[in-house]
Amino acid sequence: MTVPGPGAIWVGQTERRRPAGVLPPGVMVARHFVAARLLVTAGGVPVGQVDVPLRAGAASPAAVAAAVAAGTGATPDPAPPPVSDEPLTVVVATRDRPGSVDRCVRAILAGDHPAVTVLVVDNDPPDDRTEQVVRRIDTEMYAGRPSPVHYVREMRRGASAGRNRGLLDARTPVVAFTDDDTEPDRSWASRISGAFAADPELTGISGPVLAARLGTPQEQAADTALAWNKGYEPRRFSLDEPPEDSAVFPFSPGLFGIGANMAVRRDAVLRLGSFDEALGPGAETRGGEDIELLVRIVLDGQVLGYVPSAFVWHHHRPGDDELRAQMRGYALGLGAFLGKVALDPRARAVALRRAPAALARLRHVIRRESGEDAGGGSDAARDALPSGAGRRKLRGLLSGPVLYVRARRRVRDSDGSAPPMTFPVDRPAADVPERSPDVADPPAGPPADRPPAA
Repeated sequence: MTVPGPGAIWVGQTERRRPAGVLPPGVMVARHFVAARLLVTAGGVPVGQVDVPLRAGAASPAAVAAAVAAGTGATPDPAPPPVSDEPLTVVVATRDRPGSVDRCVRAILAGDHPAVTVLVVDNDPPDDRTEQVVRRIDTEMYAGRPSPVHYVREMRRGASAGRNRGLLDARTPVVAFTDDDTEPDRSWASRISGAFAADPELTGISGPVLAARLGTPQEQAADTALAWNKGYEPRRFSLDEPPEDSAVFPFSPGLFGIGANMAVRRDAVLRLGSFDEALGPGAETRGGEDIELLVRIVLDGQVLGYVPSAFVWHHHRPGDDELRAQMRGYALGLGAFLGKVALDPRARAVALRRAPAALARLRHVIRRESGEDAGGGSDAARDALPSGAGRRKLRGLLSGPVLYVRARRRVRDSDGSAPPMTFPVDRPAADVPERSPDVADPPAGPPADRPPAA
């Protein structure tokens, strides 16, 4: 996709499956937008994204139709994805961002899944604002009726600790995770449930994370550098079926997806030790917790899936300081993840055989984060990328392992979870930890008094 010049990009969605002769709606937004980035769906299932140039914030139906045909016309309509109304728990781990929590939880509740329980896990909260958000949602949407939204206070800081608390408290076989700065699609939860119901071999899945706004150069830069959208083709990953397009598999952070849009079978992941609390936001390492768990699942001989129909919209960092901190955190997280790989004899042996390909992949990531491989982004977006991508990655690779060792010691001293990356092949089956008594069981079926979806 090529942006026609510097300026704000409006983000939207359009359906291409229409009766013959019927054009899609045009675009008419604020005049400062120079382009529209449209997610193109076929029967509600994503097939691609296209950029449409705007004049004074407008594009005609014919212009939208031409862009859709040029960008996705060669892509056949996908099969309808499986859906299920099996009860599902969604965990939103957060700290000190009540406005984002409000937006995220309301988007989840506006979905078409009739039996979702939402656990808002507040990590070491500085005040009660997030708890007040949950109470307000209960009052406004349920007015004294049983609410599917539960506030959970977790005094240990860190996204991994929060997600592990949610995983432990969940009452459903499948648990989904998203971040507080996302807005899941209306069909997100039902398609996650459907993916697990249709494929009993799956232990975990991920899906696309798409930019919700591209109004600033920093948001555009983040979208270029982070590359969180992994495409629109369903995929399965396992040691028995290694992908042909990844020479570093299974150590493929850019292949599996991220924690802002993932789901797992609860008991299987609890037996693997859950998220590593020495990794991730809130820990010294600041990242790497999601990719480490996904890699650990594959190394254990289990199956991951990628479900492009289950997508979320993500609100990227809009300012320079936030983007710089985020990129620095991801560099540290990658270094910490690789440090954990190096500390595990079995994982290290597998990884060393992939070292040349890993170095080539690292060079590609550095080029993307420095704007040298910007995928058609504007000059303003490239200029907004923090300078020194190579130095930042090198510092992360060098300091991340040291920080991981320090964080792991701290976590284990406090009886937290910092599981090994691999386990002996003949290990005995681990017990599943006891659930917390603080969260009510989910409904056995769709609740009759659920308010209609927006």
